[in-house]
Amino acid sequence: MPPRGSNNWDEERLSLAGPSASAKVLSIKRGPGIRKETLESLLSTALRSEDTELDQILSALEEISNWLKSGAPKSRSLDNVLQLAASCAIRQSLLDREIRSLAVTDELTGLYNRRGFLASAMHQLKLAHRQSQDVILLFFDMDNLKGINDAFGHREGDLAIIRAADALEETFRDSDILARLGGDEFAVLASEASIPNRQAIEPRMDRSLEKANAEESRYKVSFSIGIARFDPETACSLGELMARADQDMYANKKQGTRSASSQHS
Repeated sequence: MPPRGSNNWDEERLSLAGPSASAKVLSIKRGPGIRKETLESLLSTALRSEDTELDQILSALEEISNWLKSGAPKSRSLDNVLQLAASCAIRQSLLDREIRSLAVTDELTGLYNRRGFLASAMHQLKLAHRQSQDVILLFFDMDNLKGINDAFGHREGDLAIIRAADALEETFRDSDILARLGGDEFAVLASEASIPNRQAIEPRMDRSLEKANAEESRYKVSFSIGIARFDPETACSLGELMARADQDMYANKKQGTRSASSQHS
């Protein structure tokens, strides 16, 4: 991240992110041989997918299958070859999807990582600009993660990060874009309907943190929060929006402004 208070975000880094992908990773079994039920399972997965490559594969296979049914010579041998080709092609396509998903997912929390957030957030800002919608960018900085690591070890620090991520997921809608940018920093891009102002988010955040902290008495997970609003009438880049949210969060941390949950720790 750039130094606090800096507006000089590297726009080239923002453009490196690939297409957004679901945070849920597909599991692929790679057992020997090609059984009928395995092929049917792969085809079923493919049919439920919105992946263009899989749609193209299935379309081509349907054409070949229709040709085989027309009574062409050696159709049984060709049918076996078709099943083998279908299995290999679909496995490769699903593996590609899995790799793409891993590239944009934070391994510890299951949220988007920085790359995934930049890709999804830039797409959402373009959409908001076209549709004249206000959106809110929120930065969350965990309080005292270093103290937790020092006192209880990094494994406990990881568990604290997971609880923090759970609290964010509890607070925001499924349609909002949640990410762990790295270390103790999280970001959320939410619609104005979801988060109209700071006063609306803090009580919800505090309830979620209280739930996340219910089973831990040694320390409390809490956040410093920064907020920046995207106005489609005076649209700015994602980098500028992130810099403003970061500045607001740092100012709140410096002033000792915390989520109310930290006041009870």
